[in-house]
Amino acid sequence: MGLFRRRPKRDGQDAPRDPEFPYLSADEGARFRSLVREAFAEQGLEVTVYADVVADSAGRRFGLTNLATLLHHDDRGSRCWPELVRHHVGTVLRTMAEPSALDTLSVEQIRSQLYPRVVGEDGFDPGKFGYARPVAPGLHEILALDLPESVMMLTDDALQPLGDLRYLREQALYNLRGLPIEGHETVRGDGGTRFDVVLGESFYTASRVLTLGSVVRETTGAELTPDGALVAVPFRHQLAFHAIRDATVVPALNAMAAFAAAGYTDAPGAISPCVYWWREGRMTRLSDRDEAGQGLRITVDEEFQAVLERLVGDV
Repeated sequence: MGLFRRRPKRDGQDAPRDPEFPYLSADEGARFRSLVREAFAEQGLEVTVYADVVADSAGRRFGLTNLATLLHHDDRGSRCWPELVRHHVGTVLRTMAEPSALDTLSVEQIRSQLYPRVVGEDGFDPGKFGYARPVAPGLHEILALDLPESVMMLTDDALQPLGDLRYLREQALYNLRGLPIEGHETVRGDGGTRFDVVLGESFYTASRVLTLGSVVRETTGAELTPDGALVAVPFRHQLAFHAIRDATVVPALNAMAAFAAAGYTDAPGAISPCVYWWREGRMTRLSDRDEAGQGLRITVDEEFQAVLERLVGDV
């Protein structure tokens, strides 16, 4: 997965946009939903297609957001859409038809395949994930079971038979630290702007913010100072960070705010459009969308302001 990808040939931005997925044109959106209906029909299941979800006669609902963004980002363009849609639908239906992994795997196997997932507010149901640990404003840490074709987010009921929650989280973090870093790129710009991006196909790439110290050490060879780092987790396949050491923190914050907002907008597995200040595992939100939802705003508290004044001067 590249950080900056060459876009496949698609309808231009002047074409009417799909109201639900604006990164698709209206015609692309209509074709996408038609392909979804056809793929379900090939599996013997008739569905009703809505803007962002399809539903079958049994009341089961299948969201379309992740699939739409997957197609949008595929470098091969729309010629590969039928294959991708059929594969996705087939995987979803196979997963639903198979016995639950919680019933077929031993407790030891389940623990060996546990990983922490950092998720955003969208789709997060506190009624099902009462154990979730708040990571930062708008971010929650839950546990997930990694399976060959899917990732199972574990609810309160699913976790209950598996043992002590603290131990399960420690095991999940241990498993996360054992994953390889698939890709690392450095973004440089004007005014000394620099930040690093860890990226990969793993669904747990962004969740590595939970082990940021080891990630920074592995990718840059340096340790974080007590001032910590700026971090962003726009979607599940990217973690951006800037180790805070000098006055370059200011241009880095501005650049990362734009980077996070753009990555969040049209990527699969969106998490957060914000930049956070990380130090010793604590995270404070520094950027957000403005009240109209159209632009960015950066706000700092007294503690971060003190860091800026020490590194940059009176700001």
